[in-house]
Amino acid sequence: MHTTTMRTLAVAAALTLGLTLAGCSAGNSSSHADAASSTSAASAHNDQDVMYAQMMLPHHKQAVEMSDMLLAKGSGVDTGVTDLAKQIKAEQSPEINQLTSWLKGWDEPTESKHSGMGHSMSGMMSDSDINDLDQASAKDAAKLYLEQMVQHHKGAVDMAKTEVDKGKNTDAVAMAKSIVSSQTEQITQMQDKLASL
Repeated sequence: MHTTTMRTLAVAAALTLGLTLAGCSAGNSSSHADAASSTSAASAHNDQDVMYAQMMLPHHKQAVEMSDMLLAKGSGVDTGVTDLAKQIKAEQSPEINQLTSWLKGWDEPTESKHSGMGHSMSGMMSDSDINDLDQASAKDAAKLYLEQMVQHHKGAVDMAKTEVDKGKNTDAVAMAKSIVSSQTEQITQMQDKLASL
């Protein structure tokens, strides 16, 4: 009788231990599931996020191209303007990489029908505008760069505001908020600088 009771207790103890371990295991798997769902939540995106990234990518590339053109003019350019061009490059070059990375992660092309809308969209400069900047003297280039970049930034701010309002991806919306803040401030700086040139 004593042996039967001991066996019953041993079986009960084993069952309790097994259920406890199963509970811990289930707890662990649910925390893994939580981590996985938070990762997928961060990468969750909608059509607005895709359009934002596909349109902001060529926009940023053009801003870097314009800044490179200005910086290539050398020491004849107002130092305040060259400092701004360096700042724009430093901010937008990593964002170009991030936008490209998001689109690849979302399995979306880096170019779309939207970017094919040409230079007329969102403050983009025309080929003629870019050529004017390229051909301008160092002195004239500073003013032209500021005028063009004010227009360019306004287009970027408009696109970023739309992303803030309608985007789903938390990282893309965070970038858009940062662009609205930094580029609005730079627009004011450029307008002030234009008034003093």
